[in-house]
Parts: sequence; C-alpha cells; structure tokens
Amino acid sequence: MMNSGMVTAAYIIAAVLFILSLAGLSKQETARRGNQAGIAGMAIAVLATIIGDGVQSYGVLLVMVGIGGAIGAYLARRVEMTEMPELVAILHSFVGLAAVLVGFASYLTPEAHHVGTERTIHDVEIYLGILIGALTFTGSVIAFGKLSGKVGSKPLILPGRHMINLGIGVVCLVLLFLFIGQAPEAGAVETGKGWGTFILVVMTLLAFAFGVHMVMAIGGADMPVVISMLNSYSGWAAAATGFMLSNDLLIVVGALVGSSGAILSYIMCRAMNRKFFSVIMGGWGDASPSSGDGGSDEPQGEAVAITADEVAALCKDSESVVIVPGYGMAVAHAQHPVSELTTQLKKAGINVRFAIHPVAGRMPGHMNVLLAEANVPYDLVLEMDEINEDLSDTDVVIVIGANDIVNPSALDNPNSPIAGMPVLEVWNAKTVIVSKRSMATGYAGVENPLFFKENTRMLFGDAKESVNGILTNL
Repeated sequence: MMNSGMVTAAYIIAAVLFILSLAGLSKQETARRGNQAGIAGMAIAVLATIIGDGVQSYGVLLVMVGIGGAIGAYLARRVEMTEMPELVAILHSFVGLAAVLVGFASYLTPEAHHVGTERTIHDVEIYLGILIGALTFTGSVIAFGKLSGKVGSKPLILPGRHMINLGIGVVCLVLLFLFIGQAPEAGAVETGKGWGTFILVVMTLLAFAFGVHMVMAIGGADMPVVISMLNSYSGWAAAATGFMLSNDLLIVVGALVGSSGAILSYIMCRAMNRKFFSVIMGGWGDASPSSGDGGSDEPQGEAVAITADEVAALCKDSESVVIVPGYGMAVAHAQHPVSELTTQLKKAGINVRFAIHPVAGRMPGHMNVLLAEANVPYDLVLEMDEINEDLSDTDVVIVIGANDIVNPSALDNPNSPIAGMPVLEVWNAKTVIVSKRSMATGYAGVENPLFFKENTRMLFGDAKESVNGILTNL
C-alpha cells in the first residue's frame, strides 16, 4: 500500500508525462515519443491509484480492470485505421457516461452529506459533471453513428432548432438553482436527496436530448470539428469527475484534454472558415455552411476517364507532382503503394509533395497518421496553406480518394453545405487526376464540379489497385 504522499508524488510524475505527451504529439517527428510518454504516465497513474490507501475492494477492482483491459486490447488489435474516427467518438461517449454515473453515485453516497458552502460547491460539481457528461455521451454516440455510416451525414434541421437549444439551456440553468437551493436539514436528508435526485434525472434527460440534437444538426463536412469538440467535452467531464472524487490527477488530466481539445477545435474552425459557435450550435446565425440545401447538384459536363498507364506517362513527363490523400485512400489501404509511388517518382527526379487539408479524412491528423505509417518523409507532407499557392505551377495533381476538400463549390456556390470552407485548389494545376471508385458524392453529399473540368481526368477503381497500376507502368 502507498501512503498519500507517495500517491501524490506518483500523480505529479504522471502529470508531467502527460504534458510531455501533448508536447510530443504536436509534431509528426515526435509523435511516437509523445505516445510513449502518455502510456507511461497512464500506467503510473493507474498503478498508484490501485495500490493507494483509498482502494479496499481489490477483488472487484481487478476483475473490472481485467474485463476492461481485455476489451480494450481486443478493439485495439481489431480496429482498422479507417475506423479510428468512430472508435475515438465512441471512447468519448464512455468518458461522458462515466461522469454521469460517478455524479449520481457521488450524490447518493450516504457519507456525502456536506453542509453549508462546502455542500453547495460539491452539488455544483455534481450537477455540472453530469450535465457535461450526459451531452458528451449522446453527442458522441451520434457522432459514432454518422462516422460509421449508421446515421446519415446530412444535418437534421428542425424548425426552431436554436430556440430548442436555448430552451434546454435555460431549463437546465433553472434546475441548477433549484438543485443547490434544496436544504437538507437535519432529519430531512432523505427528502432532500429524493428531490435532488429527481432534478438530476430531469436534467440528465434534457442533456441527453441536447447532445443528440446538437450533433444531428451538424453536417458531415464539419464532423472533424465535432470530434475535436467532443474530445474537449470529455476532458471537462473527466475534470468534473476528478472534483467529485477529490482526485487531483483526474482534474489535471481532464483540464489538459479539455483545453487542448478546445484549442484544436478553434484552430480547425479557423482553417475551415467556420465560426466555432456556429458549428456546435448546428449553424447558429449562419444557414449556408451547416444547413444549406446544397444548391444545384446537376452535373456540369462529362467526366473523362483515364487509365493507369496514361497516368504513368503523364507523371514521367512532369517536373512536379502533388498528391492529395483523402478518406478513400484510407479505405483502400493505399498508403503503402502511395509511399512506393513517391519513392519511384523522386528517383526519376520529379518533385513530389503531399497536400493535406485540415479536415481530410474523418478526424484531425487522419492523413498524417496514415502517411507516417507508410514511412512517407515528413518534409514532403505540407498543409493546405503551405501548398495552395504552388498548385498553379504543378504539372500533375493526383487526388486519391478525396472529394469535399477539393470541391470548387466551396468557393463558387454560396448555397452549398460546404460554402466558405477553404479547399485545395487543385483545378489550378496543369492536369488533375482523380482516383475514385465511382462518381459518388463525398461525405458532405455534395456534387463535385471538379470531376467535369477540362483538365480533370477520372481514374476509376480501387485506389490501391490504381496506384499499383501506375507503379507497374512506371
């Protein structure tokens, strides 16, 4: 058993490792080291908590740790890289649900009869923890459904949706004052607890409804922002749980996750020319980006197909090639052939670079992780702002499984659901090759005029097979 001083020291070490982990994850070159620091910090934190003097039922605890560890190991080995966004979303829901359950348990614990100011503070912690946890839980479940295709990606726009959100917020605020205003006088504790429990249940149901409505009203193009936003919510839910359990490390970790997730959401909104509150409220005050009807989706011409050997010939005759990866590359597991294609083109003296859109894939950094997995050199991977101006001087752009992030409608069609979102202006290149299975729309469900431009050629088929075909002809 560790005494409280040793547990505190272990928590401090774990907190430092978590901070080092976040610092490492900010760059591709140090991301692996950042992950290792985070794993070490979590191992120390869990071990210190288990052998601390606050644990008594070791049998139950070890059984639960074994079950949870087995499920986690199974999912980690089974999940594909293409399924990582929905895995992250569902894990966020677990954090939210845990905050709800801990909140009710903390309130109903017989030993938790605080009085005076201490009791008010404790009740506020419980209330906010359950509120944030509940909306995080249902919001993450809906996000999981959208990312996995079980729920439609188009936004659900209800009449007066903003008034619904505002009404739920006002009711929850009123319930907060009612909750902290109930007085558990001596001999009336059970009555106070019963009324307080009823208020918590009503608030929890409202928060569940708000989480569903909030994410359902957000379109597919904005889902990467939703993922980072829910990550932030899960952090604040964890911090609230730490306050309820008087666990300092959980407070620190929750604050780190919550603040970093909020900063990431803000950065992504700026990159997408979105207003943060407009996204999380499903288009508050801005009907076009999140709730537009998409304008006309009629094809603007005839798409011209091309073969892998013709693409290889174009690449051989070019001086510069830019590759734009998207979710389709992840689905086809084409990152390794793409890496080999890069190597072959560079051996031929061709300048090859990658253009990464902030929301390429289904979550922040999705394409960066795939390219790093395939050992693509970091210096070849450029962000949208770094390469957009160079596309007009590029001979060949190869778009692999991307759609919405190269859609001119974002700039040309003010009624499009992705209107105003900065995109990679690949159509400015001399030739654009789009590798897709079909002419289907992207995740946002918007027709892409790029496919019908004069300098665009469509390479139909599985992305992995198409890239391998190009390699063979090279």
